[in-house]
Amino acid sequence: MNFSAIIFDLDGTLADTLEDIADNMNRVLAENGFPPHAYDAYRYFVGGGLHNLVVQCLPQHAQTDDIIARCYASMISEYNKNCINKTRLYDGIPELLDTLSSQGVRMAVISNKADMLTQKICAVLLKNWKFEAVIGASEHFPRKPNPASALFVAQQMKIPPEKICYLGDSDVDMKTATAAGFYPVGVAWGFRPVKELLENGAKKIIQHPTDIIPLY
Repeated sequence: MNFSAIIFDLDGTLADTLEDIADNMNRVLAENGFPPHAYDAYRYFVGGGLHNLVVQCLPQHAQTDDIIARCYASMISEYNKNCINKTRLYDGIPELLDTLSSQGVRMAVISNKADMLTQKICAVLLKNWKFEAVIGASEHFPRKPNPASALFVAQQMKIPPEKICYLGDSDVDMKTATAAGFYPVGVAWGFRPVKELLENGAKKIIQHPTDIIPLY
């Protein structure tokens, strides 16, 4: 297989964002009188966007429209100020991006994180490499696993879907890749278990970022 492009998920794939997400959300919960959650719990809260995360973190009795709206606004504000305190690229990601760049592989990022936050994190962590598109959640595209944003990137690159590899760490990513006609590759270092990736369409699981290089 010789792919021409790769599309990355952000959280749990390129960057370990878990502790910053958890720290900020737990701070919002505490300020509103709700109990916090352990870091490991956040592995299952992330992936569907911050609004969905807020809903899942709130106790069931507190999942009212006004409380959700208030906590969501607070989370956006807190996370925007503190989104790269602990966040870092996973080991092996810089080497992978260096190699792909040197081989002329075209790259993009698609995340369900709010676009403003996606752009901010990528501008800091990925500034040394060229990404032809960085797309976060906004009114322009429905969230993954809807493939609209992924197909838009493929069209912009003028590369057929079957020549694009999609790298992600969750069921949402594997479903997105499958729906778009990309080659779905799951990462073993992310937030979700390998079993989830395989059950949702992963055609390959990699243990280290550079394991994907032979596909190119």
